[in-house]
Amino acid sequence: MIKRIFTIFVLTLLLLFNNPVYSLDTSFKTLEKYTKKISNKFTRTYCNTTKFGISYDGALAFSIGETKKEFKNNKLNKSIDYSLLKNLIIDDLENSCQVYDFSVSNLEKLKFD
Repeated sequence: MIKRIFTIFVLTLLLLFNNPVYSLDTSFKTLEKYTKKISNKFTRTYCNTTKFGISYDGALAFSIGETKKEFKNNKLNKSIDYSLLKNLIIDDLENSCQVYDFSVSNLEKLKFD
């Protein structure tokens, strides 16, 4: 008898105080942090590669490959705003490496499909 009352009490509490669970809740803040993380990775790789004396084309290809390799299996890749990502990369390159002649068209191959 006590077991049955306890079970009914617990089930009632569970039904009254439950919260919905969403399978994927992507906030703008999370997506912005992820985009900034990708931009930082690309910028660090590009800057380090050019400092080692590799040509700009080689550094670009290497940076794109390394960035793709690191972030290729993330679920947030479907939600990336690529124009924002490219502008972040260009700003980071100007601020970190003092690369001022980097074109947005150089980043066309940076896609996470």
